[in-house]
Amino acid sequence: MIYEPLNLPPAGSTVVVGMSGGVDSTLTALLLKEKGCKVIGVTMGLWDGHFPQVVAEKAFHEACYSPGEEENFEECSKFCQAHDIEYHVIDLSKEYNEQVLEYFKSEYRSGKTPNPCIRCNRFIKFGALIEGIKKLNIDFDYFCTGHYAMIVRPKEGIWGTDKRPCMIACADDVSKDQTYFLCRLPSEILEKVRFPLAHVHKTEVFELARKANLEAANRKESQDFIDAEYFDILFSDKPSIPGDFVDVNGKVLGRHKGIEHYTIGQRRGLGVSAKNPLYVLKIDAEKNQVVLAEKTDLSSKSLIADDFVWPGNVEPNEVFEGMIKIRLRSNSIMATIERYTPGPDDTHQYIGQPWKFTFDQVQTAVTPGQSVVIYKDNVILGGGIIVK
Repeated sequence: MIYEPLNLPPAGSTVVVGMSGGVDSTLTALLLKEKGCKVIGVTMGLWDGHFPQVVAEKAFHEACYSPGEEENFEECSKFCQAHDIEYHVIDLSKEYNEQVLEYFKSEYRSGKTPNPCIRCNRFIKFGALIEGIKKLNIDFDYFCTGHYAMIVRPKEGIWGTDKRPCMIACADDVSKDQTYFLCRLPSEILEKVRFPLAHVHKTEVFELARKANLEAANRKESQDFIDAEYFDILFSDKPSIPGDFVDVNGKVLGRHKGIEHYTIGQRRGLGVSAKNPLYVLKIDAEKNQVVLAEKTDLSSKSLIADDFVWPGNVEPNEVFEGMIKIRLRSNSIMATIERYTPGPDDTHQYIGQPWKFTFDQVQTAVTPGQSVVIYKDNVILGGGIIVK
């Protein structure tokens, strides 16, 4: 398939830039302003004092969800005033709590390992934020962010149709590519979305920012969510329910402190003595058990996923091959992808058509709740949620 990149906003167009105070979004706004666009900066207000302030300041200091976001607002406002850019803060704390935090806790308590950043991009950053912009009666041509990704359109229809939807392609800087986080953005939203840093490497971003004397060039890069060590704060709304660590045969090995504290492949913090190192193999929410096994038992040849987002809502009509990522920091691997028909013993309630992925290479610690993203020619063909 041949793709053509969509043009970046031309001079004279009205562009809303999602700003965080970081170097990527700040430089994005500056580049568009210097190009001759009418730039409007917006920042999401997410913090609602949900956690005790003193504890939270320590836990979430460099996170996107932080009581320190007021400092980000001030930095963005200062930059926008200096460059004659209209600026707004849009309160999305209620939406973030409902769509991201509650989802995150619910998934962990059901034995899965969710990716909150993917959820946030779909429902908050490219969902509620855009709706908030419209409620301010801001008429815009494009919505831009500092993500390292690209929007493209196929030159021919996909999967035997005449549809040529907007699709997400990888950025030039592979080391900073953020397409995995964007895998659930619908094509209709992407029509107005552009990523001006698609062809810019991170080193160039810092170089350009320093030449422009941007304060953001001296900021540390923020993490996307929170450190695992602070999960206790997130889950403090309900007491954890201890249960048994068991082996693959059901033999009790010890006691866990609550299934939300564990994820597939975890080794540290188990507190179970054994001849060989043990890892989390499975989390059984119904039995409130965490199954432990040796590392060799964590290998998988395939996975089942559902709840897919396909470009243009066009689902593949045949078995196909593609490169896939099963977590952000995993290497891409080749897989054969085909429709999956649940057997009589499969009682899972699927969302739409499930698909089976058979790997060319055995993978370790495939994790339910994480996203599997399909790539071909560095373009996302679709993404779903791993079931098993």
